[in-house]
This record gives sequence, structure tokens and C-alpha cells, in this order.
Amino acid sequence: MSSTASNPTSLAPAVRASSAAGNPAWKVWVPIAVIGVAFLALFFRFFAKQGQHSWGALDDWGHSFVIPLISGFMLWKQRPALAAANFQPFWPGVAPLVLGIWCYFFFVVGVSNHMFQGASMVLALAGLTMLVFGLDVFRIAFLPIAYLLFGITISEQVMIKITFELQVLATHGGWLLLKIISLPGNWFLVEQAGNTLEVTYKGRSIPLNVAEACSGMRMVIAFIALAGAVAIFSCKHWWQRVAVVALAVPVALIMNVIRVAVLAIGSIYDANLAAGNAHMLIGTLLLIPGLFLFMGTVWCLERMVVEPGDEAKAASKSSAKGAK
Repeated sequence: MSSTASNPTSLAPAVRASSAAGNPAWKVWVPIAVIGVAFLALFFRFFAKQGQHSWGALDDWGHSFVIPLISGFMLWKQRPALAAANFQPFWPGVAPLVLGIWCYFFFVVGVSNHMFQGASMVLALAGLTMLVFGLDVFRIAFLPIAYLLFGITISEQVMIKITFELQVLATHGGWLLLKIISLPGNWFLVEQAGNTLEVTYKGRSIPLNVAEACSGMRMVIAFIALAGAVAIFSCKHWWQRVAVVALAVPVALIMNVIRVAVLAIGSIYDANLAAGNAHMLIGTLLLIPGLFLFMGTVWCLERMVVEPGDEAKAASKSSAKGAK
């Protein structure tokens, strides 16, 4: 008992208190597991629908599968703070919990809207966290819970109003990039007509329609989520986090232009590459160079700030080298 109590990160306070009272740990964790299963069952319709949106070739929201993993990693990083937190139920948490459940059923039965169903689920989860675990835990879990909003598919009403201008930008940017690529040897020709790119290769004309799925709106959300995760995990100062998140939109737009160009070139060799799952696959792969770009930005921002102990560390290193 004394060795367990001396390690505050080994068990949650609620489990330690239960063990101190002579109760086994399962009396704490079993009710929590039951509540978790009930929560998943209550919102199962939303989770199933979100899975369809994320897996479907036309929806291109594959990043939604990664969002809960990042939220869980955020909580895992905060486990020392969670172990030291005061696990005390906060009964006013019933209000956001009930409101979230009511709104969820309203947007299922009354005005069907998947985006608001997801927002209602996140609100209910916040209320449940406050109710069961208390305010101390909620303060720690607030960012991981709020981060789940990035995994919710945006409704078509919002997408239609935003994506048209992004389609124009993606089409024109893709045309310009393809023009630059084709300059050495002029090995293919590319023309733009509205939101359609026409690639001519060896007398064969290949049209590429830059539709809503290629507009870049989904990539903007994915890159903002990625930038937010990098900012939370890697940046020490608030202004660094703002700078990294602000970089997300231009990076997403540039990467989407690259995706359009890659699809156009790929369609020269296989027309099927410009349709189906290629949109989602290439968009997901482009998150990797985007991640390196964000990490490079963090590296540059870190070198713009001299921490109080940095000069002393540098002086000690130089003196150690001089002594050798």
C-alpha cells in the first residue's frame, strides 16, 4: 500500500481512495466502463454515420479516424496531472449532458443534421466528464474533448457556400503547376475551362473535373487539425501555437493544388487514378509533408526565443569543451 501511494502516477486518485477504503479497483472502473459503453450505444448512430463519411470515397474525411487517437494521446500526456486531480462529481454537469442529449435527438428526429449531431455528442461528453469526474479533470480534458470537433463532417449547406471559391483556386493553381511541370520538353499540354482541366498527351485528351471533393475544404479541416496537434504538443508559447495554426490554411491550399496536379499526371497513365479512392489516398499522404513543414516551422520558432536557462547551458557547454 505504501509503495502504491508513493507513486501518484500509478493509479487514479479515485482508485487509490477506493483501495485505501478496502474496496477493490473494479468497483470504480466497472461503473466507469458501463457509463462509457452506454455513451457509445446512445450515440452509435452518429458514430456509424461518421464512419461511412470517413470511409466513403466521395466524402474524403479519412482524417476522422485519427482524431480520437490524437485526443487520447493528449490525455495520456496529461496522466500525471490526471493522477493528481481531485475526482469529485460536479452535479451541474448534468445540464450540458442533458442539453447535449436533447439536441442530439432533435437533430436526428426533428431537423436532421449530422454536423450538429456531432457537436451535440461532444457537448454531452463534456457534461458527462464534469458530472462523473469533476471540474479538475474537465479542465485537463477540455482540449482533448474539444479537439474531437475536427473529426465531424461539415454539413453540405456549409460546404456548398465555401467550396466554390476553393474549387476555382484549386483548378487554376493546378493548371499553373501543370504548366510549369510540362515546360521541360513540353511533353503534355494542359488547358483550363471553368473547373475542368484537360490534359492532352500523345494526341489523347484526358478531362479532369475538379469537383467539390477536390475543392480542398476537407484538406483545410484536416490540416488545421494536424497543425493544432503539432501546436499543442510541440510549442511552448501561445504565439507559437497561433503561428502554426495560422499556417494550416495556406499549407492546405498549396497541398491541394499539388494533389490536383498529381491526379492529372496520374490520369495520363491510368484514368482510374483521377477517380474513386485516389482523392482520399493522395490527400492523406500529403499530410506527411505537411507534418514535416509544421515541425520545421516549430523548429524555426523555437530558435527565435531564448529561454532563461539557455545562455547558462550554452556557457557551461563551451566551458566544458575548453577544459577538454
